[in-house]
Amino acid sequence: MDALGTAAMAVGARDLVLGTDFLKQTTRKAKMKLLSANLVDARGKPLFAASTVVRTGGLVFGVVGLSPEGEVQPGVSGGPPAPAALAEARRLREKEKVDVVVVLAAMPLASAQALSRELGDAVDFVVQSHESRLPGTAQRHGHATLVPSGERGRQVGRLELTLAGTGPFVDLSEVARAQEGLKLLDENIQRARERLAVAKDEAARKPLEDALAGFLSRRQRLEEQARVRPDAGGRTQQLSFIPLGPEVPDDPELKAKVERIGPPGSVSH
Repeated sequence: MDALGTAAMAVGARDLVLGTDFLKQTTRKAKMKLLSANLVDARGKPLFAASTVVRTGGLVFGVVGLSPEGEVQPGVSGGPPAPAALAEARRLREKEKVDVVVVLAAMPLASAQALSRELGDAVDFVVQSHESRLPGTAQRHGHATLVPSGERGRQVGRLELTLAGTGPFVDLSEVARAQEGLKLLDENIQRARERLAVAKDEAARKPLEDALAGFLSRRQRLEEQARVRPDAGGRTQQLSFIPLGPEVPDDPELKAKVERIGPPGSVSH
């Protein structure tokens, strides 16, 4: 990850299987920051930095790390994640004047979903990792957007942002899906109206009327999703993933580093 230029990672359960000392020693020369706002030792002392600030493209990002709640290893446990994330996010906004706050949540998806609902407008994005889950779509939970990180580094995620405006980010992928859904729904509405126009029997008309009412109700919701509001047009997001299959050429230098860890022919390769 450091060789890839990763700025920061949240310390998760699997990162600690050989202990915190091993993890710190192994990464002592890395530029990548190890983060956890809620991981403490047996005395309640924080084990890693809670956050870091990343400046790129003229913007300032505050990045907070979170570990799973509860005992992770003997003598190492994660405290309640939401209060830790909120405190650090507010500090980053007030003291560091960051433009965007991103939480790296190394915890189960269900926990990350619950977390994103508790963060109010203090956090913009929650990037979740823990299980070996395939990439999915971004999920809006109130102000924060939950972003899946993919599975075992087999894909590269790209989250494109524009920050000219204010308010919550508008998901352009969601807008595109809603616009496509409107086209299909309008075709169904037209067919339902045509069938209703020729239906004479009341028993046949009732289900058609119910279906049409359902289509129109759903169309109203989709129309709202498909409309990018002018006041939020300057803050948009679009998530995409690039699968790292055989069609993507290897980087020789990085490949050599990987093969020192997992030699060709080994189970982990």
